[in-house]
Amino acid sequence: MLSLLAAIPSPSSGTLEIGPVNLNAYGLMIALGVVAAVRIAGKRAERISAATMDDMSSIALWAVPAGVLGGRAYHVLTDYEKFQGNWGDVIKVWQGGLGIWGGITVGVLVGFWRAKKMNLDAWVLVSCSVPGIAVAQAIGRWGNWWNQELFGRPTDLPWALEVSDATALKAGFAEGTTFHPTFLYESIGCLVLAFALIAVERKLKPARGRLLAWYVAGYTALRFFIEGLRIDEAKEFAGFRFNQWVSIIAFAIAVGFLVIDARRSPKASKASTVLEHE
Repeated sequence: MLSLLAAIPSPSSGTLEIGPVNLNAYGLMIALGVVAAVRIAGKRAERISAATMDDMSSIALWAVPAGVLGGRAYHVLTDYEKFQGNWGDVIKVWQGGLGIWGGITVGVLVGFWRAKKMNLDAWVLVSCSVPGIAVAQAIGRWGNWWNQELFGRPTDLPWALEVSDATALKAGFAEGTTFHPTFLYESIGCLVLAFALIAVERKLKPARGRLLAWYVAGYTALRFFIEGLRIDEAKEFAGFRFNQWVSIIAFAIAVGFLVIDARRSPKASKASTVLEHE
């Protein structure tokens, strides 16, 4: 059995060929993640009569492009040195490079605004959307596998990731080196997080919108450890990568908010979300 799991192979190309059609695999994974997220959010909203599937699709038409722009802006601003002299590469989203922090922040804000414009309860819809966002991340991370990027430190574990010789050499390692498949770790972690959020919702019945704070706390804890495994070039401060510091700060804010909010009177907020037969 172990011989069958000697390593996880990487695709030889980032393009998926379906007959005469060539699809960029990174973009396809992002698109599939978006479809799954909208579907999950729509079903959850319909279950509590907060919105229809068409409503959620309408919100997504604004929130998703905004999230992509926000994610790309975050990536470019935090790694601007890579684009100096090659500013045309800024638009090449299909090559990878979407910062989750920018994507979630801008996407949620624009989605919230759009829900308000549609006279819907935006906070309830945020709670309906959060598990789907985690599922979208789980699917989208497979785009990194197709692009052979953002892998972790070398390892010879049975589930180690194989990359091309050129990719290994570019990363500063010998041909044939295998690496931690951080895309897989995060994908599995995000799926677990999605189910954990639903469990929190059923058990604690958090007030409108509070599930977002639970998501932030859960994802940042996951991302902190995965970021520590990665070997791609990144800014570091006091021994931690930049995104680890972002995770620490976001985690502290989310947990602090949840602690303070828990001390408020239960009558101060209305419980919000999908509790039946999820």
